[in-house]
Parts: sequence; C-alpha cells; structure tokens
Amino acid sequence: MADGMTQLCDLCKRLRSSSFLSTKSKNMSNVVHLILASLTGVAVALIATYMPLIWRPVWIPSFESYAPGFNLVLAPQKALLEKSPLEGEALQALNVALEMLKERKRDKALKLFKQATALSPHHPDILLHYGEFLEEDDVIHAEHLYARALAVSPGNSRALANRGRTLPKVRQLDQEMLDKIDSKRDELFRIPKGSLAMKRAVTEAYYQHIYHSNAIEGNTMTLSMTRAIVETRMAVPGKSILEHNEVLGLDEAMKFVNGSLLQKQERVTVDDILEIHRRVLGHAHPLEAGRYRKTQVYVSDHVPPSPEEVDKHMEEFNSWLLSREPEMLHPIEFAALAHYKLVFIHPFTDGNGRTARLLMNSVLMRAGFPPVIIRFQDRYEYYEHLNHANHGDVRPFIRFVARCTQRTIEEYLSATTIYPVGHLKHPELTDSHEESAQ
Repeated sequence: MADGMTQLCDLCKRLRSSSFLSTKSKNMSNVVHLILASLTGVAVALIATYMPLIWRPVWIPSFESYAPGFNLVLAPQKALLEKSPLEGEALQALNVALEMLKERKRDKALKLFKQATALSPHHPDILLHYGEFLEEDDVIHAEHLYARALAVSPGNSRALANRGRTLPKVRQLDQEMLDKIDSKRDELFRIPKGSLAMKRAVTEAYYQHIYHSNAIEGNTMTLSMTRAIVETRMAVPGKSILEHNEVLGLDEAMKFVNGSLLQKQERVTVDDILEIHRRVLGHAHPLEAGRYRKTQVYVSDHVPPSPEEVDKHMEEFNSWLLSREPEMLHPIEFAALAHYKLVFIHPFTDGNGRTARLLMNSVLMRAGFPPVIIRFQDRYEYYEHLNHANHGDVRPFIRFVARCTQRTIEEYLSATTIYPVGHLKHPELTDSHEESAQ
C-alpha cells in the first residue's frame, strides 16, 4: 500500500511538472510570437515609408522628389500650350542648329538655338535640344529650360530624365550661393550696434528703398526729392500730387513694417499684407487702399485671376504662409516665393509690386537680413525673371532676389568699413534716373 502511494505521488509530481513545463512553453511561445509580430509590423512600416525613396526607376525621376515650392507652376496651362504662329519657322531653325552642331559649328548652332527659342518659347523639343546643348557649359540655364519644358509637358520622360540629372548640381550651386550670403550676413551682425556708420547706412537705405520701389512703378521723383518729401513733408515743384502721395504712402508702409511686423511674434498673414497695402495707397488712392480689386487687370502677357477668384487665391496664399513649407525653405527662398505668389494673384488694382516688395523684406528682416533694395535700373531683369516664373520656373527669380540681397549686404559692409588712404571705394548711386542708362 505504501509502495502504491509512493508511486502515485511520484506520478502526480511528474504530471504537475509536465503540466507546468507545458504551460510555460505555451506562454513563452506566445511571447515569441508577439515579438515577431511586432518586429514584422515595424519592418513593414519602414519598408512602406522608405522604399519609394530608395527604389525608383532612374530614368523617370519623380516630381515629388524636388524641393517644395520650386516646382511652382502658377501660370495657366492654357497660356503655355498656345501654339506659336511661328512654330514652323522655329522648328526649321532648330533643325539647322542640329546640323550645325553635327558639323561642330557651335557658335552658329547657338545663334540658331536662340532664334528658335525666341520664335517659339514654349515648344518642348526646342527647349530640350537647347538645354542639352548648354548643359556642359551652363547647367543652371539648361535646368531652367528643362523646367520650362516640363511646365508645358509634365509627363515628358526625356525632360524628367534631363532635369533629374541636372537638378542635383543646380541645387548644390544654389546652396553654395545661399551659404555665401549667410556668411556675409553673419559678418554684418558683428558690426557694433552703436556704430554711427551703420546708423547712417540704415537711414540712407530707407530713402533709397522708397525711391527705387516707386521708380520701378513709374514715379519720376529723384532720390534727393524723395528724401526731401519724407523729411520735410513739403512739395517739390513740377511734380504731380499723385507722385508726392506715392512717396508718403510708401513711407507710412515702411514705418508699419519696421514698427509692427518686426515686433510681431506670429507669422505674417494676409491681414498684415492688407495693412501694408492700406498704407501704400492710403494717400494716393484711399478708396482702394487695403481692398481687393473688383475688376480684371492685365500685367503684360500675364492675366491674373478674375476678381471673383481673388478671395479664394488669397485664402490659399494665407494657408501657405501658415503652413510648414516655408519653414523648410531658406529665408531668401521664402521671401522670393511670397513676393512672386502675391504678384501672380495681383489682388489689388494698384500697388501690388510695392506691397510685394515690402512683404519680401518683412520676411527677410524677420530672419535677420537687412531690407533688400531692388534697384530701378534692374527693373527689366526683375520683370523678366517674374515672367520666367510665370512660364514654369521660379528659381531664376529666387536667384535674382539672392543677388539683390548679397549686393545690399555688401553695400552695408562697404558703408561701415574704414578704408585706407588712396583706396578706391565702391561707386555710389547717382541722384537721377539717368543711372539706368550707364
């Protein structure tokens, strides 16, 4: 009986032991399965996120891979797709240019490429051939031509491949340019705040900004006249009341930017733009100041949105200003894009350019840059780059703003530098519109 009880106890122990091990093994198995499932989920998520960035057919680069904001094509596609009446002559010039290229007559080929582009500026084949001709010597211009071809024909595989090849090089060059400007800005920061030379330079730049911004729009006041009106509020003989009021309005708008927008912690919005415009036109056209236009306007060959669409476009513009995209851009890129978007919409009957330039400077000054002056004598280049942006590539306009920023900083540095005796200083601006002809 005792032996039987002993065997029974041993059997129970073995059963309990086997049951415990079975339960433990099952629990361990469940834990392992849970860990494996978690790792599988993480792996799938990583693959889904990064595989589109890692694996991509090299012959068709995606438009989404380009930097935000730079593929902005706000111009109506219909305007770009209109067939040139001289297209036949342009294609004939293109064929002759290709023949000259085969014969290694590059100078003649270049002239013919320029002629073909002038006759039919939006034909994708002409743009692509011309870009491929220029790519080795001028990759920036070549990439610009590829971008214009894509604006007309977004699915053009040849244009996508060409731009995918040139865009990284152009980005690198652009970044080097922006880094150089940043270093000059840092050099400007090192000037003592109490510098009298800097105070004089800031005051002079204030009057120059009013003069140049108004002169671009057709105001005939000279720099000395502009300064006299701002300082004394007295009339200048021989000049219209309208021109006087344009000077006073821009003075009020710049005071608003310097006194209010630069102190504002939040981002600049459309409401701030309306306040700028209210001051720009406050003296010249008080009934239109700070109000969207109610009529259609035309700017050279660009037809802005209809009056019924202005509110919608400005709401979208405001959403963009408050979005995260501007945060990913360099301040110069952000400022140039904000300027371009506003003048493309052209929300006001008058004063759009002056308001856009003040908006641009508001962005730059809030980022630590001095207010940039777009000079009267550069107005043709200024409008030409805005036109390029309407045709599908805003990068040339960004580079133009960057060059103006660099020149402005260099003028500040020059004005605050003590030169040794006999050293030649930079030439100063003259006091009339005749400087544009020099």
